[in-house]
Amino acid sequence: MSTCAIEILTGLSYIDVNDQPETPDPMRRPALFLTAMAAIAFALAPMLAEARPGGGGSSGSRGSRTYSVPAPTQTAPSGAQRFDRTGTQPATTASRPGMAPGATPQRGFFGSFGGALLAGGLIGALLGYGLFGGGAGFGAILGMLLQIALIGVVVMLVMRLIRRRQQPAAASGPQPYAFQAQPEAKQFGGVGGMKAAAPADAPVAVTPADYKAFEQTLVEMNAAWSRRDLQGLRAVATPEMVSYFAQDMRDLEARNWRNETRDVRLEQGDLSEAWHEDGEDFATVAMRFSLLDATFDNATNKVVEGSTTQRTEATELWTFVRKGPGGKWMLSAIQQTQPA
Repeated sequence: MSTCAIEILTGLSYIDVNDQPETPDPMRRPALFLTAMAAIAFALAPMLAEARPGGGGSSGSRGSRTYSVPAPTQTAPSGAQRFDRTGTQPATTASRPGMAPGATPQRGFFGSFGGALLAGGLIGALLGYGLFGGGAGFGAILGMLLQIALIGVVVMLVMRLIRRRQQPAAASGPQPYAFQAQPEAKQFGGVGGMKAAAPADAPVAVTPADYKAFEQTLVEMNAAWSRRDLQGLRAVATPEMVSYFAQDMRDLEARNWRNETRDVRLEQGDLSEAWHEDGEDFATVAMRFSLLDATFDNATNKVVEGSTTQRTEATELWTFVRKGPGGKWMLSAIQQTQPA
């Protein structure tokens, strides 16, 4: 086995061609580790990417309930994950209504990065190397942080893959109706064979026409996404959500990829909660839908992730907002469900 292979696999010793030990170079170990981790990340990226609208994450805002947990439903009994991206800032660091006991707001990447950088500098100062130990010390700290970041990326991608594979395969055809009734909930008349339900104490009445609008938004949003049509997305989503869609498109374009979703079908859905605040109506709806989801390489037009023939299924909680009764519902948030 070559010296380089032994170094990469063990990371513990350095052996020359004569099998004589040599003094380890402390700067070589991080470099070898970073090279190995980068190779793993690039190898896994095409397989693990979740490029459909929303990127398999939780983005957007739910007004004053952005930091509260939506009520579970039959479609999404495990509830929703907290937001990875949101433009709504918490009013205070104290516990907020609906927040799990002991939970804290999620911090952005640069908040964590800055904290880690400062911690590294303080450790260097305590060890006598100065705040950042000069150029070499800073390089060592930067190498350590890059290692941590790469490990975090790989773990995140693996967890997304696991959650995606845990979702059951989509049924061969749509269910007899999409939105289902909740136990002890007020029934609404179906529209086109669709039934809907809302909690009896919901301050905002969500009608069958509203549920039909939610389903139509699901279809129109995916169609605009597949066309990379920001104007079409602005017609169905809030400016905040459009900004996230645009960023996700830029991320795909940076890899010379594009994502297309086709034949979107709402399989089942129900209402989590609906409320009124500051002159606007909000409604959060759990939706289980199936679709054809494929990511293409623009240079070769070949599928690099997903499939154009095999349907996949997802369950998400979508929040819609409108300017009072009679206004048009606009998508304001997409949240992923908690693992079962």
